[in-house]
Amino acid sequence: MIVIVTDFGVRDPYLAQMQAVLVHEAPGIPFITLFPELPAYAVQASAYLIAAYVMEFSAGTVFLGVVDPGVGTDRLPVVIEADGRWFVGPDNGLFEVIKMRAETVRQWRIDYRPAQCSDSFHGRDIFAPVAARLALGEPVPGVEMEAESISAQHWPQDLLRLVYCDHYGNAVTGLRGIMVSVSDRFQVKGQELTYARTFGEVPARQAFWHINANGLVEFSMNQSDITKTLGLTVGTEFQWGRTSN
Repeated sequence: MIVIVTDFGVRDPYLAQMQAVLVHEAPGIPFITLFPELPAYAVQASAYLIAAYVMEFSAGTVFLGVVDPGVGTDRLPVVIEADGRWFVGPDNGLFEVIKMRAETVRQWRIDYRPAQCSDSFHGRDIFAPVAARLALGEPVPGVEMEAESISAQHWPQDLLRLVYCDHYGNAVTGLRGIMVSVSDRFQVKGQELTYARTFGEVPARQAFWHINANGLVEFSMNQSDITKTLGLTVGTEFQWGRTSN
């Protein structure tokens, strides 16, 4: 299958244009859009978020990732194979966390160019056709290169910032739940949060932190919107008070 992750959103035609290429170039190959509305331009936040979801998908899955504010510049179009999964998109840090956590990584510079290629829509013109080819089992249309990105970011394994806010008003962090203890406390925008296993364990409109279904620490309010209440946005930093074991 092909899995799309992008900041294009659903209001504009860009996502559908990429999907149309997949249907034309790889008929019969299923695709899903996992994230149609990643935070706009937020490469770092998206990198930590995507990395939390890839393990749900089997080896051989092709991820078509486009968060590409530098489209048309000298950033490279790349294919990455990490632990048997394929990633197609810009070499701008979007797949940096996946590479950092993977046991095996290979990387190619994409050489494919269509007869007509725009300067500002490589998602449609380069990345989608290449993702289709990989899903069909064709070889990578490019030259293998060092796995270290040209634009390697050297980010930490876990990020103490918010990386996503869903429509319920839950605030997802870049910190993995395996790194924390339930006795740990978090502070964000002056609000101290303690742990609850799930929403129904706290009163309505009470703020708390929990480990979400995809293994990331998340800040929430039961039946309310913590992002509006505390003024949280993608990129908001927070403090983590660890307790000794």
